[in-house]
Amino acid sequence: MKKLLNYLSPFAPDQSGACGVFYELGGLTVICDAGGCAGNICGFDEPRWFTEKSAVFSAGLRDMDAIMGRDDKLIEKLKKAHSQLGGDFAVIISTPVPAVIGTDLKALEKMCENRIGIPAIGLNASGTHYYDKGEEEAWFLLFRHFATDKKETVPGRIGIIGATPIETGYSNGEDLMALLKKNSESGIFPEESAKIRKDSAENPKEYVIYSMGTTLEDVKNASSCEKNYVVSVAGLKAAEYLKETFGIPYRVCYPFLPTNIVRSALQVSEKKTLILHSQFAANALRDVMKNPENISCHTWFSFQPEYGKENDGTISGEDAFLELMEREKYEVIIADEDIKRLLATTSFKGEFIDYPEFAVSGRLHEAE
Repeated sequence: MKKLLNYLSPFAPDQSGACGVFYELGGLTVICDAGGCAGNICGFDEPRWFTEKSAVFSAGLRDMDAIMGRDDKLIEKLKKAHSQLGGDFAVIISTPVPAVIGTDLKALEKMCENRIGIPAIGLNASGTHYYDKGEEEAWFLLFRHFATDKKETVPGRIGIIGATPIETGYSNGEDLMALLKKNSESGIFPEESAKIRKDSAENPKEYVIYSMGTTLEDVKNASSCEKNYVVSVAGLKAAEYLKETFGIPYRVCYPFLPTNIVRSALQVSEKKTLILHSQFAANALRDVMKNPENISCHTWFSFQPEYGKENDGTISGEDAFLELMEREKYEVIIADEDIKRLLATTSFKGEFIDYPEFAVSGRLHEAE
């Protein structure tokens, strides 16, 4: 019962993460469900739903549709939606019901392409994984389907892979771009900051934040990037694909640290600290703090050991968190304040710094 939650709210699931990757790209997104999953995605896990239009539909499966697998009805609905709204492609995202009955998503892809005449992606989400697993598959399929041709490399163009509202806590691509440029110039990339400050006027950087403030055309031109920055574990698989296919190097970083969080963290750098957030965001915060040997980074979500340190790791559930707290005796915790309900059951008496994590609490950061 590792994922049983008594104190925390349910974390964003894989179908929500997948939807976030495709939201701004001008396609038709069909959530293959009876209506409940689509409501959760649009009502809770996709903040852009309230400010920005996107063609997101529920398949509206009824009992017999699910039992009998009436794929033709789904394709007819999708064809009608395309005739009314258009769309450069279609993506059909599975949920628990089609996952349980074994819906053939590859067949749906072919049926959609043959009957409607647009590219189609079938994404297998089960609702039993967290958002990062859905994002990982979505990023990979997105680039595999559309970044197919080698373009001429544009010096200074950098692709940002892995940024979504769930991952970054920002719902606006413009806010992310402003924060990215600000952090780049102030040294959030330690090994490059001196060069950036020296050469920025002569060799300005052009950032492409995929799926936030960009279009499908930017994805198709992904091979023109000089390099990629991967800002979440979910983006690694896609970055590896682009490296193997087009030779584009990538590096892991997280240039979206909120200034107020950094300011608060710097004040507690001398104390034994736990940073509980997505792995790359936690790593980036530790990197700007003093005495990083006092700091361990943990996450509820995907964890890549090669990008972690000895005392870092993933937390499988509430019980594992309580065991960690009992064992380590932290003086400071930097995490989403939703965990305070769980923290209240421990003996922790130290300092707490609220670092909102959208997948945990649904809270966004303020625009800087």
